[in-house]
Amino acid sequence: MNAALSLYLVTDAAACGDRGVIDTVREAVAGGVTIVQLRDKHATDAESADLLVELSAAIDGRAMLVVNDRLDAVQQARARGARVDGVHLGQSDAAVQRARELLGPDALIGLTANTPAHLDAVRALPAGTVDYVGVGVIRPTSTKPDHPPALGIDGFAALAAASPVPAVAIGGVGITDVAELRDAGAAGVAVVSALCAAEDPRATARDFRRQWRGQRPPRVLSIAGSDASGGAGIQADLKSIAANGGYGMTAITALTAQNTQGVRDVHVPSAEFLRAQLDAIADDIEIDAVKIGMLANADIIRTVGEWLTQHRPGTVVLDPVMVATSGDRLLDADAEQALLDLASHADLLTPNLSELAVLAGHPVQSWGDALTAAQEIAARTGALVLAKGGHLAFAEAPDALVGRDGVIAEYTAERIETTSTHGTGCSLSSALATAHARGMDWPQAVHSSRQWLRESLRAAGALEVGRGSGPISHFAGLWKRGGLATRPIAADVRVDWWNSTASVRRDIDALPFIRALADGTLERERFLSYLAQDALYLREYARVMAEAARLAPTAAEQAFWAQSAQGAIAGELELHASWLTPSTGISADTFAAEPSAVATAYLDHLRAAAFTGDYAVLIAAVLPCFWLYTDLGVRLHAGEFGAHALDPDHPFASWLATYADPAFAIATEQAIEYVTAAAAVADEARRERMHRAFAVAAEHERAFFDL
Repeated sequence: MNAALSLYLVTDAAACGDRGVIDTVREAVAGGVTIVQLRDKHATDAESADLLVELSAAIDGRAMLVVNDRLDAVQQARARGARVDGVHLGQSDAAVQRARELLGPDALIGLTANTPAHLDAVRALPAGTVDYVGVGVIRPTSTKPDHPPALGIDGFAALAAASPVPAVAIGGVGITDVAELRDAGAAGVAVVSALCAAEDPRATARDFRRQWRGQRPPRVLSIAGSDASGGAGIQADLKSIAANGGYGMTAITALTAQNTQGVRDVHVPSAEFLRAQLDAIADDIEIDAVKIGMLANADIIRTVGEWLTQHRPGTVVLDPVMVATSGDRLLDADAEQALLDLASHADLLTPNLSELAVLAGHPVQSWGDALTAAQEIAARTGALVLAKGGHLAFAEAPDALVGRDGVIAEYTAERIETTSTHGTGCSLSSALATAHARGMDWPQAVHSSRQWLRESLRAAGALEVGRGSGPISHFAGLWKRGGLATRPIAADVRVDWWNSTASVRRDIDALPFIRALADGTLERERFLSYLAQDALYLREYARVMAEAARLAPTAAEQAFWAQSAQGAIAGELELHASWLTPSTGISADTFAAEPSAVATAYLDHLRAAAFTGDYAVLIAAVLPCFWLYTDLGVRLHAGEFGAHALDPDHPFASWLATYADPAFAIATEQAIEYVTAAAAVADEARRERMHRAFAVAAEHERAFFDL
């Protein structure tokens, strides 16, 4: 139910303007509207019935159709053969129980509900009387000037949470409200002027669908047979759906014993079991798209058709499996007719040339014949047809997207010579369903899916599966571009990188310089020699951090590295000068020492990182100076190196105090956060460069304490 309610169009003749209600609805449904409510308070029942008949023909089963209030109009339109699914009633309209009695148990009946009392009234009705409530208005709207006070998102959320049936948000809903309303518990959003007055209702509806789906991948259901060898059927579909950015689900129509050399046996579960699979999925999961493959007999085909009639997913692609590779017909005449009837439920058909000929009822011997047949089928079914010329003896492999008025888009590319073509039809149709459900229009979806399929065909031979017609390599492009390593989160990077410095930290702890510094036995001259080298280091280190500030991608990071550079000069160097040149402060004499080989190597490493222009690598290189320094200070002040390090009379007490400076500890945490966040979003190669820069810098830190 929730999937059918997700994008709910309420008509407004005035907003539709010269385009009219019928054409507006036709375009909006093509863009993904799932339910249409005819609302015209000024029309008579007879006029409403006429409109319902026209709308039923325009919608052609691709969305649900209800009318506002007019029960008699529903009955009149139904009597004339129109498909009208139900009625939406206001609080002052006809009683919902009477509507249920008149329209039957399968009708869709909605009720306006704006207050807790309205919801209590729904709760008091017999179960199944009301299917959904329309809750609003969300924002003030001119299309209903007598509306109650606007609820806003929070007000809607409270009513939706209390509702015993799904709640559709209505009234002043704009595209920027969609995600918030979905997260607030809406089963759908009802839109009036945003669609009716849109310059392009199809494109606008598609934009609303994208907003409704949000960042989650589309949920794509494959209704098809199983291929034990993994190259075709549901196994290929699941790979194709995942490779193209979707979440795959399956309802299995047949089990096959097959491999790359052929089919050995087929077992067809009952139509009742297939329906049980379909219902189990639909009862729990919103289905964005359906791909239909192998359907073994008329009962199976009709079961799928009945289910589609009830559930109406936003995208349906039918790959009509009708002719074996040998040329033998796989379906009897009854099943072929049932499949042709099923095609009217589809948005896109993807027959091969042999199947195109069966559907058209005449031979297809040339590309021109294929285009003619595709147009005939499109006119007969209302679906688009992807005519595929891969089996023609051409140097190129042409495809064409065809509608009732002819070719919409043509595609051609050099033929790929390969014997690994098992499951190409299954894989392409699943890719198409996924791409369309992601928000692409059909020409874009065909282009994207063909590019992916060709990439997968080119890499297919490397799989080396079987001795017959091998499968395509569904994930070849993803493996090549993304690699196989799991991308860590920032917390994982922190743990891994810190653990990688364990031996460095153990070595630092054991260094005579650190031990003597902690217990106060370090010779003053050696300490001053260390400070002289550190002063040279800090001067250049500040410049490196200034470069990090220049490269930083955000203002916050820019400010942090700039402040760190300033702190190295104004804070740390001043302390150095208080020991090295107390009479002059920071001056040329502070930097009079000759740089040691260790200091030079460390600074060369930092400068090299800066010269790459890679911000992430640069900040990884400067991180050990923060992290190892802070770690050592924390442990010194925790007494791990002996109690004397905490003695206020320690000869280097003022220096040791800097190791555990709380402000520096906070800065270190911020540096760690920036570096690990950058590493987490980097690709594998860049993350490795970052870690190498970090690890080398850590080794330089160890060497610096051993001057």
